[in-house]
Amino acid sequence: QVQLVESGGGLVQAGGSLRLSCAAYGQTFTINTMGWFRQAPGKEREFVASINWNAGSTSYRDSVKGRVTISRDSAKTTVFLQMNSLEPEDTAVYYCNAKLGPYEYWGQGTQVTVGS
Repeated sequence: QVQLVESGGGLVQAGGSLRLSCAAYGQTFTINTMGWFRQAPGKEREFVASINWNAGSTSYRDSVKGRVTISRDSAKTTVFLQMNSLEPEDTAVYYCNAKLGPYEYWGQGTQVTVGS
Protein backbone atom coordinates (compact mmCIF):
# COMPACT_ATOMS: atom_id res chain seq x y z
CA GLN A 1 0.00 0.00 0.00
CA VAL A 2 1.13 3.55 -0.74
CA GLN A 3 0.04 6.96 0.52
CA LEU A 4 0.53 10.00 -1.70
CA VAL A 5 0.84 13.59 -0.49
CA GLU A 6 0.88 16.41 -3.05
CA SER A 7 2.10 19.98 -2.68
CA GLY A 8 3.05 22.96 -4.81
CA GLY A 9 -0.21 24.11 -6.33
CA GLY A 10 -1.29 27.73 -6.35
CA LEU A 11 -2.23 30.78 -8.39
CA VAL A 12 0.02 31.93 -11.20
CA GLN A 13 -0.34 34.28 -14.16
CA ALA A 14 -0.32 32.98 -17.71
CA GLY A 15 3.22 32.31 -18.85
CA GLY A 16 4.35 31.52 -15.33
CA SER A 17 5.69 28.32 -13.79
CA LEU A 18 4.80 25.97 -10.98
CA ARG A 19 6.43 22.84 -9.61
CA LEU A 20 4.23 20.17 -8.09
CA SER A 21 5.58 17.52 -5.75
CA CYS A 22 4.12 14.21 -4.67
CA ALA A 23 5.71 12.29 -1.83
CA ALA A 24 5.02 8.57 -1.64
CA TYR A 25 4.95 6.71 1.67
CA GLY A 26 4.72 3.00 2.31
CA GLN A 27 5.66 0.25 -0.12
CA THR A 28 7.38 2.57 -2.57
CA PHE A 29 9.67 -0.21 -3.74
CA THR A 30 6.66 -1.88 -5.37
CA ILE A 31 5.68 1.14 -7.49
CA ASN A 32 5.61 0.50 -11.25
CA THR A 33 4.56 3.91 -12.54
CA MET A 34 3.79 7.31 -11.06
CA GLY A 35 2.01 10.08 -12.84
CA TRP A 36 -0.11 13.19 -12.77
CA PHE A 37 -3.70 13.63 -13.83
CA ARG A 38 -5.86 16.74 -13.73
CA GLN A 39 -9.53 17.57 -13.55
CA ALA A 40 -11.00 20.91 -14.54
CA PRO A 41 -14.47 21.98 -13.39
CA GLY A 42 -17.15 20.16 -15.34
CA LYS A 43 -14.65 17.95 -17.12
CA GLU A 44 -13.41 14.41 -16.70
CA ARG A 45 -10.09 13.62 -15.11
CA GLU A 46 -7.35 13.45 -17.76
CA PHE A 47 -3.82 12.13 -18.01
CA VAL A 48 -1.00 14.69 -17.92
CA ALA A 49 2.29 12.79 -17.56
CA SER A 50 3.78 9.60 -16.19
CA ILE A 51 7.16 8.11 -15.39
CA ASN A 52 8.25 4.50 -15.17
CA TRP A 53 9.57 4.22 -11.65
CA ASN A 54 12.51 1.97 -12.44
CA ALA A 55 13.46 2.84 -16.02
CA GLY A 56 12.66 6.52 -15.74
CA SER A 57 10.98 6.63 -19.13
CA THR A 58 8.31 9.30 -19.45
CA SER A 59 5.06 9.93 -21.27
CA TYR A 60 3.13 13.18 -21.78
CA ARG A 61 -0.22 14.44 -22.90
CA ASP A 62 0.16 16.13 -26.29
CA SER A 63 -1.10 19.49 -25.09
CA VAL A 64 1.61 19.78 -22.42
CA LYS A 65 4.60 18.45 -24.37
CA GLY A 66 7.45 20.94 -24.33
CA ARG A 67 5.98 22.81 -21.36
CA VAL A 68 5.87 20.13 -18.68
CA THR A 69 8.54 17.81 -17.29
CA ILE A 70 7.94 14.88 -14.96
CA SER A 71 10.82 13.58 -12.87
CA ARG A 72 11.57 11.62 -9.71
CA ASP A 73 14.15 11.91 -6.98
CA SER A 74 17.05 9.48 -6.70
CA ALA A 75 15.51 7.84 -3.64
CA LYS A 76 12.43 7.06 -5.73
CA THR A 77 10.02 8.41 -3.15
CA THR A 78 8.95 11.69 -4.74
CA VAL A 79 7.67 12.62 -8.17
CA PHE A 80 7.75 16.16 -9.52
CA LEU A 81 5.86 17.99 -12.24
CA GLN A 82 7.60 21.11 -13.50
CA MET A 83 5.12 23.20 -15.46
CA ASN A 84 6.28 26.17 -17.54
CA SER A 85 4.51 28.56 -19.89
CA LEU A 86 1.27 27.88 -18.06
CA GLU A 87 -1.99 28.69 -19.82
CA PRO A 88 -5.46 29.36 -18.40
CA GLU A 89 -6.48 26.00 -19.91
CA ASP A 90 -4.11 24.32 -17.44
CA THR A 91 -6.33 25.38 -14.55
CA ALA A 92 -7.45 22.24 -12.71
CA VAL A 93 -7.02 20.12 -9.64
CA TYR A 94 -3.90 18.04 -10.20
CA TYR A 95 -3.80 14.52 -8.78
CA CYS A 96 -0.79 12.31 -8.18
CA ASN A 97 -1.22 8.67 -9.17
CA ALA A 98 0.75 5.53 -8.38
CA LYS A 99 0.35 2.11 -9.94
CA LEU A 100 1.52 -1.01 -8.11
CA GLY A 101 0.67 -4.11 -10.10
CA PRO A 102 -3.15 -4.30 -10.26
CA TYR A 103 -3.57 -1.56 -7.67
CA GLU A 104 -3.87 2.16 -8.14
CA TYR A 105 -3.56 4.95 -5.59
CA TRP A 106 -4.41 8.64 -5.70
CA GLY A 107 -3.37 11.71 -3.80
CA GLN A 108 -5.82 14.24 -2.44
CA GLY A 109 -5.23 16.73 -5.24
CA THR A 110 -3.72 20.20 -5.41
CA GLN A 111 -5.33 23.19 -7.10
CA VAL A 112 -3.54 24.96 -9.93
CA THR A 113 -5.11 28.21 -11.13
CA VAL A 114 -3.68 30.12 -14.08
CA GLY A 115 -4.88 33.70 -14.50
CA SER A 116 -5.14 35.29 -17.91
